[in-house]
Amino acid sequence: MKNPIPTTFSGLEHLATAVLLLDSESRVLYANPASEVLFAVSAHQMEGFTLSQVFPGAEILLAAVESAMHGNSPFREHEFPITTVRQNTLAVTCTATPVDLPPVRLVLEFQQMDQQLRIAREERMLIQQQANAELLRNLAHEIRNPLGGLRGAAQLLEHELPQPALREYTQVIIKEADRLQRLMDRLLVPHRVPKYESTNIHEVLERVRSLLLAESPQGITIRRDYDTSLPELIGDREKLIQAVLNIVRNAIQAMAGQGEIILRTRAERQVTLAKKRYRVAIRLQIIDNGPGIPPEIRDRIFYPLVSGRAEGSGLGLTLAQTFITQHHGMIECDSHPGHTCFTILLPLEATSYKSAKLKTP
Repeated sequence: MKNPIPTTFSGLEHLATAVLLLDSESRVLYANPASEVLFAVSAHQMEGFTLSQVFPGAEILLAAVESAMHGNSPFREHEFPITTVRQNTLAVTCTATPVDLPPVRLVLEFQQMDQQLRIAREERMLIQQQANAELLRNLAHEIRNPLGGLRGAAQLLEHELPQPALREYTQVIIKEADRLQRLMDRLLVPHRVPKYESTNIHEVLERVRSLLLAESPQGITIRRDYDTSLPELIGDREKLIQAVLNIVRNAIQAMAGQGEIILRTRAERQVTLAKKRYRVAIRLQIIDNGPGIPPEIRDRIFYPLVSGRAEGSGLGLTLAQTFITQHHGMIECDSHPGHTCFTILLPLEATSYKSAKLKTP
């Protein structure tokens, strides 16, 4: 029977950080839910076992524990690999903190390096997006006024021209002014207040799929890979449709009429988004087998006016990122020739998650 854990540690199950509690013999007394997710090992397979049994051959980790216990002071080991009893290998940073709360002797706190890099990247993207939004809003307002004057002057000039044939040139001015006006309207659309309501992610995807199949060449295949047990999320249906539509449309244009797109949904558990921990989120992946994103713009694809196509506006992915961020989610992209995957994470409210558990057989 396991020793009882002091009430001091009762809040560990809510932490996003992986934590293990050890006794004086380096035996695991407690593993919080975040550690189960990080190591892909259940608490049952860790609690009651020594650290060397849970992490075979982890000399660096054992040395850090030894240093913390013998020195009776916190010890931090940066960026080292460990392998779990289930043969999962990952790079972590570990902080070992001695405590005197029997039977607990040591607190181990783990952070996966990939997760730290992801959080830092997410913070940079949020800052960049805020700057982009401000830039686009100011740009749109500065352009709209003179654009209206330009169009009005062209209409007046058209009525004064003596030869009807010359009106062809004023029509070019008017049509281009209208095109720029539509572009400015698109820049200002993201700032509309979202209309949040219960939304089924698969209805969103089916709407996108039907729209694109109607306008796409015969050589494009859009395949579904849905987890139909996912609950509804609270979101703005139209903005989610537009976000997914922009990404899929970019993929179709990149494939030049030939290729396959996969729309995949799964549940993602214990997700941290914008420094907030969610018990469950929807992971939506848009995968294509096209040529991939050019390396020179791969790190800037969410910036406004950056496009891999000469005729592209460079706004599709910027708007998609804005809409997803409004839902407290995030977009990541992994691309190389023959495989491009956009991953969207959308958090679920606790009430949605509970209702999904009740419906799951």
